[in-house]
Amino acid sequence: MAEERIQKLLAQAGLGSRRACEQYLTEMRVTVNGKIAELGAKADPLRDVIKVDGKRVRLETGKVYVMLNKPAGIVTTNEDEFGRKTVRDLVNLEGHLYPVGRLDADSEGLVLLTNDGELANALTHPRYEHEKEYVVLVEGEVDSGVIKAWRRGVVLDGQLTAPAKVTVLDGDHHKTWLRVIMHEGRKRQIREVAGMLGHRVKYLQRVRLGPLQLGDLKLGQWRHLTRGEVKQLQALIEPEKTAAQPAARPKTSHPEAAKKVKPSAAKRRPAR
Repeated sequence: MAEERIQKLLAQAGLGSRRACEQYLTEMRVTVNGKIAELGAKADPLRDVIKVDGKRVRLETGKVYVMLNKPAGIVTTNEDEFGRKTVRDLVNLEGHLYPVGRLDADSEGLVLLTNDGELANALTHPRYEHEKEYVVLVEGEVDSGVIKAWRRGVVLDGQLTAPAKVTVLDGDHHKTWLRVIMHEGRKRQIREVAGMLGHRVKYLQRVRLGPLQLGDLKLGQWRHLTRGEVKQLQALIEPEKTAAQPAARPKTSHPEAAKKVKPSAAKRRPAR
C-alpha cells in the first residue's frame, strides 16, 4: 500500500483532527517502528508499526461508512459501562467503527458510523455547522410565540443556543408535530429547549445528517453509504481543508514576465 503522511493516518484512525495529530508529532509522542517520527514523515499502514505514547495505533486500510436507523433504547457509543445495548451491537461488521456525533438513548433515527476519523471529526466540529434535521412530537399545542423563541435561541446552561429552523407539521390541542433543523449538537438539546418552552418531548427522530437522508431505512436496520453519499460528505469538508492550506505563489517563467501582462488582458481574465 502507498505511504501516507503520518498525521493523516492518525486522523483517519480517530485520534483527532489532522492539526491535533500534527501536534503529537511535534511533541515527539509518535514512533514508527520504534523510532521517533517527525512532522511530515510518511508510513505504510500495512507494513509499519505506529505508536502514540507507546500504544500501538490500529490503522484502517479501508474506509467504511454505515447509516443506521437507531431504535430508542440503544446507546450511541461503542461500549456502555452500564451494560446497555449500543449501536455497535446492531452493526455486525469487523473492525473499528465510531458513531459520528450523539443521539440520545431515548431518540431514534439516523446515526452515521465510520472508521474515517478525519471525516468524523470534521462532521462534529462546531465550525463546520452541518445541519441536522429532526421530526419531533411534543405535548400540547405550540403557539407562534414558542416557535419564534426557539428560532431566535434560548439560554441553555448559561449559553444562548444558535438559531434553529422550527416549523409546525401537524397537531391539535393535545400534541404538536414539529420539524427542527439545527447545526448545534449539545446533549439532549431539543428535549431541554422544548421543556424550557413548556412542551415535553414525547418522540424524537433524526431524519437527516448533512446531505444524508434516512429515507425508508427500517428501524434497527443499517446499510453502507453509496459512493455518491460518501462524495457528498467529503465535499462538505473540502472547502475548509482548502482554506486551511497556504495559497500557492503564482509561477512565472521569468521575473519580468508579470510586468509584460497588458492591463486590458488582465481585466479579461475571469475572477478566481
